[in-house]
Amino acid sequence: MPTTMTSREFNQDASRAKKAANDGPVFITDRGRPAHVLMNIEDYRQLTGGSLSLADAVAQPEDTDFEFEPPRLGEVWKDADLS
Repeated sequence: MPTTMTSREFNQDASRAKKAANDGPVFITDRGRPAHVLMNIEDYRQLTGGSLSLADAVAQPEDTDFEFEPPRLGEVWKDADLS
């Protein structure tokens, strides 16, 4: 399960955030919204290095489980004005 911290918590206890990043990404929020992600260097290199494809980047080992909730766009569709 990923760790989530507010910006204030991160500023007051960066050591806890770094320790938590060894177990998975740490999401840092500003005013309740995700703003930053802290991860260990090995995970970062895996995401950015060599010939890593998008499929490889999002593929996680079977024992890794985390929730992902993308932000809502709000009202996407509007009625067309045909007048």
